[in-house]
Amino acid sequence: MKPEYLVIFCTVPNEEVAQTISESLVSENLAACVNIIKHVRSIYLWKSEICDEGELLLIIKSTVEAFASLESKIQKLHPYEVPEILAIPVFRGNESYLAWIDENMKGK
Repeated sequence: MKPEYLVIFCTVPNEEVAQTISESLVSENLAACVNIIKHVRSIYLWKSEICDEGELLLIIKSTVEAFASLESKIQKLHPYEVPEILAIPVFRGNESYLAWIDENMKGK
């Protein structure tokens, strides 16, 4: 069975960016819901240097069908040169919740 739904992870530098991206995705029916998780610490290698940064994590609920447009929108609004956009397929879920995602993703 091919998954229809995705959970997408995206880190952002601050609350303003988190709010802008989240509201844009939901208002344009590219995501049914976005959770904003504060106080994430990211340690990563960037341009040969180890970075240790405070970030926020967006947990985005969407569909496979909407992913290309969602990814494009995040890239347009995101300040990072290479934003984290990782989509994880949902193989099973609460049927009522999945129906709610469908309802909020009309036309996408």
